Amino acid sequence: MKRFPTVGALALFAVAFVAAALLPGASARAEEQTAKGFWQSYDDAGKPNAWFYFIEKDGLYEGRLVKSYPKPGEEGKVKTCDKCEGTFKDLPILGLPIVTNMKRDGLAYEDGEVLDPRDGTVYEARMDLSPDGKKLMLRGYVGISALGQTKTWTRLPDNILPLNALPTGPEAPKRKE
Repeated sequence: MKRFPTVGALALFAVAFVAAALLPGASARAEEQTAKGFWQSYDDAGKPNAWFYFIEKDGLYEGRLVKSYPKPGEEGKVKTCDKCEGTFKDLPILGLPIVTNMKRDGLAYEDGEVLDPRDGTVYEARMDLSPDGKKLMLRGYVGISALGQTKTWTRLPDNILPLNALPTGPEAPKRKE
């Protein structure tokens, strides 16, 4: 006697078929990388010198300084942005939005700015995220990108610091048009 699939078996097959058809798109979206999260920067000798936390806000990405590794002899000192202008003047650098106004286009982020809190200079900036999302190349420049410097940062685990323990700071400045 020939057995036909039951209604339950057919329903299960249909659900599995639909799920398999939808999963490739869902997993592609889940794997889409952005700059959001924690990043570690390095000094010129290749030693870690700071952590940044990036968020997306109103379609623009910004990165705040959330941890700094003091140089020998500077432990315990609160560094301030004493050479910054405007609302950042004399504020602690921890919590300051250092990278601001980055417009995302796939793995590229353009038309942003980066603040050097050591001298208060604001440079034009762009970023490029590696396809695997583990490296972030930040380029600060004056006028044209060829006149600049690129630093490569590495992604840190999302749970490296609790979000409620991040230093706070002022709002990022709005984009200059």
